[in-house]
Amino acid sequence: MKEFKKTIKKEVSFRGVGLHSGEVSTITFKPASKDEGIVFIRTDIEGHPEIPADIDHVIDISRGTTIGYKKATVATIEHVLAAIKGLNIDNMRIEVTGPEVPVADGSSIVFLKLLKKAGIEDQDSEREYLEFDKAVSYSSPADNVDIIITPSDSLQVTFMVDYQQKALGTQYTWMPDLSYFEKDFASARTFCFLHEIIMLKEAGLIKGGSLDNALVVADPETPEEEIVRLKKIFGYKGKITIGTDGILNHVPLRYYNEFVRHKVVDLIGDIALLGVPIKGHILAARSGHKTNVELVKKLRNLRKKQELQKTYQKKKLENVVFDINAIQKILPHRYPFLLIDKIIEFDAGESIMGIKNVTFNEPFFQGHFPEHPVMPGVLIVEAMAQTGGIMLLNALDNPEEFVAYFAAIDNVKFRKPVVPGDTLRFELKVISMKRGLAKMHGDAYVGNNKVCEGDFLAKVMKK
Repeated sequence: MKEFKKTIKKEVSFRGVGLHSGEVSTITFKPASKDEGIVFIRTDIEGHPEIPADIDHVIDISRGTTIGYKKATVATIEHVLAAIKGLNIDNMRIEVTGPEVPVADGSSIVFLKLLKKAGIEDQDSEREYLEFDKAVSYSSPADNVDIIITPSDSLQVTFMVDYQQKALGTQYTWMPDLSYFEKDFASARTFCFLHEIIMLKEAGLIKGGSLDNALVVADPETPEEEIVRLKKIFGYKGKITIGTDGILNHVPLRYYNEFVRHKVVDLIGDIALLGVPIKGHILAARSGHKTNVELVKKLRNLRKKQELQKTYQKKKLENVVFDINAIQKILPHRYPFLLIDKIIEFDAGESIMGIKNVTFNEPFFQGHFPEHPVMPGVLIVEAMAQTGGIMLLNALDNPEEFVAYFAAIDNVKFRKPVVPGDTLRFELKVISMKRGLAKMHGDAYVGNNKVCEGDFLAKVMKK
């Protein structure tokens, strides 16, 4: 059954203070065109610069998710994005009169209710999903984070946290699909620890933070002088106590495991940066904004690969990303100088693996050691370069309009001869890419034996 994209029926606004900036701003949600996506507009800046809410515009994830374009930025957008995606809305224009969206009560529920009040309507554009045919994983040992996404017919989330804090400990939750978001997750508030609050406040952050828009967790045995210091920093006149639950002033929880449920809110908001909804079961352990964003980067590359396959690879083949017919649509080379038979792995702008079947019928064998056929080393290097060219070109939105010129090839080593009957496997990885200039390292193998390696510098230019 077809699904259609959605937007809101009329504009709605909310005014409040930003968590970190402390600045009061108004956020206004407006209907958007059918394929516009989610766009933030800074109406307080000359020219009203627009910033797409996508992974390519994320500039900071230290204390929330911040997007930016040139000098315009919008901070702490994750709760707003979670409300939008929790209602399965695809297109939205969001005007903000300051550098940070209002924190509201520290959850998504205020924005979600506001959007429901505006009304939601279908648009004349079919919704597409990122779907999975096998598990995708991301790990960050330094952050003690693991995330796995397995195939599913809907978006599911299983989340676990285990804090080294007596009041929290280990918490677990499961969202079977987005229909559960409003009731079971949207009201979960942001939280932080007492020692973080003092550190952030002294660093000039959380200027708009209060016990009304965040849960503050502390050790029940926190010394009284630490409480006095906290009151002084915030200029707080009321009484502050820490109960056996470890929450300042015994603020009642909205869910028994509200902390892990808020982690799901953040995850839903960050996943929205992909720009397309997903069908998959996300199993996350201890993930935060930093690792959520890294996961979205990986998913973006997977999405790019699927879009390219849809464009160039008309026939779906097992263990093949691009066959020879698709390669000829991407590269300008033709026989006898097209030296790649298929691409078997591809991560747009990052890595690629190509295959070349070497046969006795290759035209170069007629003149290159015909009595002792050996593939010319320069052609092995050329085949590697062509493989790298496919990767670089497909990092662009319209690869057929560009060509990759190689500016330098360094550190080339030939280790073993390549003869008829061999299958060459080329593995290339991007080392750096700036302003269309890419540096790659490539290795060529026959079986498990490396036969050649080298470093490539290429410039991507319009034809």
